[in-house]
Amino acid sequence: MRRREFVAGTIGAVACPLMARAQRSAMPVIALVRSSSLLQFDHLVTAFRQGLKEMNFVEGLNVIVEYRSAEDRHEQLPELVADLVRRRVDVIVGNIAAALAAKAATSTIPIVFTTGGDPLKEGLVVSLNHPGANVTGVTFFGAVLGAKRLELLRQLSPKPMKIAVLFSSNNPSTEAERREVEAAAFTVGQQLVILDANTDSDIDAAFTTIVQRRADALLVGPGAFLNSRRQRVVSLAAQHALLTSFAWREAVLAGALMSYGTSQTDAFRQAGVYAGRILNGEKPGDLPVLQPTKFELVINLKAAKTLGIEIPLALLRSAEEVIE
Repeated sequence: MRRREFVAGTIGAVACPLMARAQRSAMPVIALVRSSSLLQFDHLVTAFRQGLKEMNFVEGLNVIVEYRSAEDRHEQLPELVADLVRRRVDVIVGNIAAALAAKAATSTIPIVFTTGGDPLKEGLVVSLNHPGANVTGVTFFGAVLGAKRLELLRQLSPKPMKIAVLFSSNNPSTEAERREVEAAAFTVGQQLVILDANTDSDIDAAFTTIVQRRADALLVGPGAFLNSRRQRVVSLAAQHALLTSFAWREAVLAGALMSYGTSQTDAFRQAGVYAGRILNGEKPGDLPVLQPTKFELVINLKAAKTLGIEIPLALLRSAEEVIE
C-alpha cells in the first residue's frame, strides 16, 4: 500500500548536449557537480531539469547543463571547480563537497548547493534566511536525523540488538551525524559498532567486521558515496540478514528495510528552480536556504518478510509509504 504516489522520471546516460560553439556562447551554462558518480542519480538529474523547466529553462533549448563528477576522488574537486571558474559558467550547482570547493574557488559565480547537513555549521552560508554573498541552496537535513533513525531501527525488534553504523568520513556532514548517533545510543544504552567506508574495499572490510562482531542491524549514514553504493550495501546486508535503515527512500526501493528522511528528488527540483531564478536575474544571497517541512518514513514489507520479522503496527501506521 502507498499513501502517496511518486512519479520518477528516467533518463539515459547523463551527457552534455552536443552543440555548436556559436550556440554554446549564446546560452547560459549551468554546471552540475557532484563528488560521486552521476550514474546512480538519473532521477535527481531529471528532478533538477524539472525545476529548471518550471523557470522556463529547457536543457538544449535555452540553457546548457554541463555535468561533472569527481568519481569519489574528493582531492580532484578543487581543480574540477577551478576549470569551471576559468570558463566562467553562469551557475554552479553541487552537493556539499562540490559546493564547498566552489565556494573556496569563487566569490562571484552563483553557487546553489544541495546538502543533507547544516549549511550554517558547514560554512556555506552566514544565515538561512539571508545567505548573503554568492551562495544559497537546499538542505534536506539527511545528516541531522541520525538519532531518529536509530530510534526507529530499535523499534523493529522486541529484544536488544547490536547495531552497526556505517559512515563515510569523506562526507563533510559525517561528524555531526556521528556525534548525534553516539549521544542517542549512550542515552538508551545501545551498543554500536561504528565503521567508516570511503571505497568499495572499505565496504567489504566493514561487512567482514560486522559479521565478526555479530551485529543484528545496520544503520547507514548519509552522504553521496554511500548513497551511490546503496545497492551494494543493501545486497551485502541481505546476505547477512541484517535489519537496515537508510536516509534515502531510494535504498528501500533497492531492497532495504526502512528509510527516514526527506525527499532528495524534491531537493534537486528546488535546486533547479533556484538555478533558473538566478539566471532570471535574482541574486543568490537574497534567496533563503530552502528547508524541508516533511519527513517521510518508508518501510519495505517484502524485506521484512524475507528477514522473518513483523513490523510493529504503530510503526506501520506512522509510515508515509509502505512497499509490499
